[in-house]
Amino acid sequence: MSSPIVVIPARMASTRLPGKPLADIGGVPMIVQVWRRAMEADVGPVLVAVAEEEIAAAVRDHGGEAILTNPDLPSGSDRVMRAVRAYDPNRRYDVVVNVQGDLPTLDPKLIHAALECLDSDPSIHLSTLICEITRPEERENPNVVKAIVGLAPGQTMGRALYFTRAMAPTGEGPLYHHIGLYAFRRTALRAFISLPPAVLEQREKLEQLRALENHMRVEAALVDTVPLGVDTPADLERARTLLA
Repeated sequence: MSSPIVVIPARMASTRLPGKPLADIGGVPMIVQVWRRAMEADVGPVLVAVAEEEIAAAVRDHGGEAILTNPDLPSGSDRVMRAVRAYDPNRRYDVVVNVQGDLPTLDPKLIHAALECLDSDPSIHLSTLICEITRPEERENPNVVKAIVGLAPGQTMGRALYFTRAMAPTGEGPLYHHIGLYAFRRTALRAFISLPPAVLEQREKLEQLRALENHMRVEAALVDTVPLGVDTPADLERARTLLA
């Protein structure tokens, strides 16, 4: 069995909701709510990999573990890897779960789903999550990233063939909403961040395409819920209502 560690990358910069990690939800900063959801999964240590000391202080004030990383790192994946190296130089943990820092209502079961998917086959480099799209307006919305995964009826895991902001694939059948939560083998994460940005990654503005373009096997687990991602003031109000 794998030995996982959960890391939540967080930084203050946000074009649509500046300072969102510290936005109040239920009397505590949003990043603390996300940390609590990850702790509830109870799969291993939970770190918050921060770019600013003020986020670290908020996490520590509520009993969490925060690792300060260089604010100039190019991506959340780089921030996650830096935090893991600092916390675990002896490599006790061989799987790294990357949980986005704007998912305060995350169901902890989703972390388990990603880990179970990764553990299902040693040839999988990283796993992620998908959910069938049921709202018609999401089908053509470029902000809803689609995962192209060929699942037969009753199948709950499958290889991710592509990710896109377009409505795809064509023809009859379900479309899948990609959920940006990942379980990486530590060796795969180390390799991933060493790679330069890939052609399609830059075109679609989707970091996960770097893995596919470099022949990494990405497996997707089908789940029945999409966690609320807080990107706008309206999302924040919805999260406050859900966690009231």
